[in-house]
Amino acid sequence: MVIKLEKTLSSDMNARIIGSGKETLVLAHGYGGDQSVWDKVLPGLSQTYQVVVFDWSFSGAIKDPNTLFDPAIYCCYDAFSDDLTALLEELNLDSTVFVGHSMSGMIGCIASIKKPHLFKRLILIGSSPRYVNSESYEGGFDIKDIEQLFSTKTVFLSDHCDILEKVVIPCTIVQTTNDIVVPLSVVEYMMKMIKGESTVEMIDTVGHFPQLTAPLKLLEIIDRLMNVCLS
Repeated sequence: MVIKLEKTLSSDMNARIIGSGKETLVLAHGYGGDQSVWDKVLPGLSQTYQVVVFDWSFSGAIKDPNTLFDPAIYCCYDAFSDDLTALLEELNLDSTVFVGHSMSGMIGCIASIKKPHLFKRLILIGSSPRYVNSESYEGGFDIKDIEQLFSTKTVFLSDHCDILEKVVIPCTIVQTTNDIVVPLSVVEYMMKMIKGESTVEMIDTVGHFPQLTAPLKLLEIIDRLMNVCLS
């Protein structure tokens, strides 16, 4: 079952509600992608749960003319987190399980601090609070590498380390065994800094997109976590 949405923000963000169930999963894609990144796991999830998918304002899937995205506004994750909470409120959803891939993991963390009643668990897939190395932090990239590869992209120059100690919603960090974007040192840091209950689930696959390279394993992890939410 697919519910067509008529309201302004949800239609602008191509939001869809698929499936039905007592629990609601919200799937948020990362930088450079769109909601199709979830296509391998969406059929399995929607058999049991109500699933929300959408496209961020920067996505190429947003219809032209893209009146939603303004670089001056979306220069930080705060604006994205405001879109997320506004979307959930427009859809009359609360106590959701948020599944954020890459940059969306941090967006979900920020949103959960602002409006914790909208979330009951955060599942952070390949997420990082900071990508640039410092003397006391290994993020995976030196600043010169970022400048050469990505110019001044917001996602790779962001630093949200300070928000982790404010996150009280239970979190599960999902990490592949070989992610060139997010090293294991970031997972260890996040586990140490997140204030609320946090756990780690490792997926034995290569790359930054386990929903594409190991969808069955990711489905298994999400199902297990959903059972915890129901218990």
